[in-house]
Parts: sequence; C-alpha cells; structure tokens
Amino acid sequence: MTLTVAIGAFAALAAIVVAAAALTIAPPRAEATPQLAQQTKFPCGQCHVSPGGGGKLKPFGQKYKR
Repeated sequence: MTLTVAIGAFAALAAIVVAAAALTIAPPRAEATPQLAQQTKFPCGQCHVSPGGGGKLKPFGQKYKR
C-alpha cells in the first residue's frame, strides 16, 4: 500500500466518522411541523421567520403555539 493510498483511505474514514458524528449530534427537527401544515394548510413561513420553517416564530406562530 502506497502512502498516497493510505492517506486517501484515512481521509475517507475520517469523512465517514465526521458525517456519523454530525448526524448523531444534530438537533432533531420539530415533530409537529408536517402535521400542523397538513391540518391548517398553512405554509411553514406563516408561523416561522424562516420560510422553510423551524427556528424563531413570528407573532402569529407564537399565538398559535399557545
């Protein structure tokens, strides 16, 4: 095994370990979002500052949360 191949194999293994750690450590997504969107027919951006949903809520989202 040449040094170049060994370094490439190590880099690939390191990338797999980092990806696995990121998936393990990443916070879970909100559980209610898909069900709420289906029930209300509102887009995520109706309640959230981010159009894609998640994170900070707009005043409408704060009211709906209560």
